[in-house]
Amino acid sequence: MRALLLRMRHGAGTVDYPSGPAIMPERFRGAPAVDRSRCADGCSDCASACPTGAITLTHNGAVIDLGKCLFCTDCVEACTSGAISHSPDHQMAVRRREDLIVQEQTKLADALETKARRLFGRSLSLRQVSAGGCNGCEAEINSLNSILFDLSRFGVHLAASPRHADGLIITGPVTQNMVGALEKAYDAIPTPKIVIAVGACAISGGIFAGHPEQSDGAQSVVPVDLYIPGCPPHPVTILDGLLRLLGRIDNEKGSGER
Repeated sequence: MRALLLRMRHGAGTVDYPSGPAIMPERFRGAPAVDRSRCADGCSDCASACPTGAITLTHNGAVIDLGKCLFCTDCVEACTSGAISHSPDHQMAVRRREDLIVQEQTKLADALETKARRLFGRSLSLRQVSAGGCNGCEAEINSLNSILFDLSRFGVHLAASPRHADGLIITGPVTQNMVGALEKAYDAIPTPKIVIAVGACAISGGIFAGHPEQSDGAQSVVPVDLYIPGCPPHPVTILDGLLRLLGRIDNEKGSGER
């Protein structure tokens, strides 16, 4: 009874997003931003500090590959001119791998094609495959099923079997002993199907990139339709990417549900 009373006093706990703004925690690290006016010529401190080689230097300053970024702040601490910082922006999901290499502004994910959106737009079942992940991204995906985010209100569910799914949501760098399992899971899903790579490991191999015992991400094994960067990405970042893919959010910054 006491638990029930406390729950009633608490009231509704589900986030308003995308109908309302996403209220992110104070310590949230969003998309990294580069102030090119502060980027010193010839300086490579940020690139040298990055543990995954996510930063390259051009004549316009530093360019960050969000698909490799661990959001660790090593580059922020190494940059003596304060040119790099983490913004509060949670919107980072894209359809193409190259769109994660950010020079000015991220090109956010477009919706699925009309036919696919008609099939999946109101009801989407995904089979989650942990392909050697550390359980960080997996935990964030699981939290989407909690009362706080309530993924099912959008018609999106996690399926127990790939045969009952419309697509895969993949985490981890795809270790060699998971390659066959991932291929079998992909083949078991009826067509048409979609694949979503969540987290730096699933996109590029993350901190394990280049190691012979992993595949540098999901796209080396199966075709990927949506990339959601982060280490791990916040549940709202994952939710934003899923809703953009389904055409439930306009493809522009700060937009709400259609």
